[in-house]
Amino acid sequence: MAAVAERPIAAPEEGAGRRVLTMLASYAALIAMTILFIAPLVYMGSTAFKTNQEATQVTPTWVPAEPSSTAFDAILTRSEQTPVFRWFFNSMLAAVGQALLVVITASMAAYALARMEFPGKRILTAMILSTLFIPAIIFLMPTYLILDKLRWLDSLLAVTIPGAAGAIGVFLLRQFFVSLPKELEEAAVLDGASRWKIFFRVILPLSKPALATLFLLAFLTNWNDFLLPLFVLFSPEALTLPPGLGLLQGSYTTSYEIIMAGAVVATVPALVLFILAQRFIIEGVSSTGIKG
Repeated sequence: MAAVAERPIAAPEEGAGRRVLTMLASYAALIAMTILFIAPLVYMGSTAFKTNQEATQVTPTWVPAEPSSTAFDAILTRSEQTPVFRWFFNSMLAAVGQALLVVITASMAAYALARMEFPGKRILTAMILSTLFIPAIIFLMPTYLILDKLRWLDSLLAVTIPGAAGAIGVFLLRQFFVSLPKELEEAAVLDGASRWKIFFRVILPLSKPALATLFLLAFLTNWNDFLLPLFVLFSPEALTLPPGLGLLQGSYTTSYEIIMAGAVVATVPALVLFILAQRFIIEGVSSTGIKG
């Protein structure tokens, strides 16, 4: 019998060392990416507490030499032409209202496309998803004309209702609904539950992660929207934060510390909402692509 050549066996220390190096490299990459994304936010917050002279100097500084709240005092005591508190309140109402409407309309449409059978279902699904490939700016003029006919211009309805239904929400929730086991609905049918009761008592409670994810996405989309409010809102008291913050810039000079203070005010709600809902968001994003 021919002698079997012995294969060299890697030492346990060598395998452990490779795992440690891989882990260290992963952590180093994550730390670098964190710094890359956090650095602009840190500099924004730092600049908001600088004086005008320090904010406009050639050599940038990360830590204010003489921290000052002058910029925040300036935006909070603005004239009737720049009511920052009113812009904040308008943005909050519009973003929350639109997010709720998006969750309501998208959940019902997604459930119908995921679980109900009717003629033309595939064609309707394809038509809804095809709108994702149409640039949003194309809808700007038709939206303006419709709002004008409804006499909603220069009101919060103009920045709340137009985005109340969208294909991205339908697609996101449909993917999640498809991944839910049908046995749950079949058991509810045997108990005599109607379609509406199954939707409200079975499907929606199980879909909290996906619903929270969609709510946050819709909230941020409306909260950060600049173009539509710029076209449909005219009076200073009707503006939302994104176009309103543009008024903080002077005609001939730019007060960077005041602009950064306004950006901090606009950023805080989004950060707080993400921190509160991050568990649902991570779970929802990781679950919506299981089955299609």
